[in-house]
Amino acid sequence: MTLKNILPGRLGFGTAPLGNMFRAIPDEEARATVEAAWDQGIRYYDTAPFYGAGLSEQRLGQVLSTKPRDEFVLSTKVGRVILDGLEEGARDLGEKGGIFEHGNPNKIVHEWTAEATERSIEG
Repeated sequence: MTLKNILPGRLGFGTAPLGNMFRAIPDEEARATVEAAWDQGIRYYDTAPFYGAGLSEQRLGQVLSTKPRDEFVLSTKVGRVILDGLEEGARDLGEKGGIFEHGNPNKIVHEWTAEATERSIEG
């Protein structure tokens, strides 16, 4: 594989809406959206654990796991780790609190260590 083979195009797909940003969207709509982007030649995808407490990453991963790995570029962020446990009570996300109110109910912790980054990549 050469570097040329993995460079994304000029256009990428930001996946915050797949994390139920502002509204809950059905899984099938999320899947169809990623498939449509792929069909139109999009090969760069950006996501983050913050987008719906991992929901965006999960939905994107379901589709991209069916695609040839050497044909797309994926970026995400570090610093937030999604836990298996569920959040008890209201989640405090500051000024961004209402953006992903329809996302996963999982606990989110802030952890900026190398170990947390490695666990996030593995996950």
